[in-house]
Amino acid sequence: MKKKKSSFMQSMKAVMWGFLGVRKKAGLQEDVASLSFVHIIIAGIVGALIFMAVLLLIVKAVVSH
Repeated sequence: MKKKKSSFMQSMKAVMWGFLGVRKKAGLQEDVASLSFVHIIIAGIVGALIFMAVLLLIVKAVVSH
């Protein structure tokens, strides 16, 4: 069986599910088989930066009122 190449957006989706902590085992197994290690690292860094930016915006909004 041929491995399916994954896109960066599929890696981002997998990382976002990981941040939420909800993932079906079948989805995890599919991700492990098809995702690129480099894509996962980059997606994790991008996801963490987005998460921090959202937290900073929430804190600024709360503190300013």
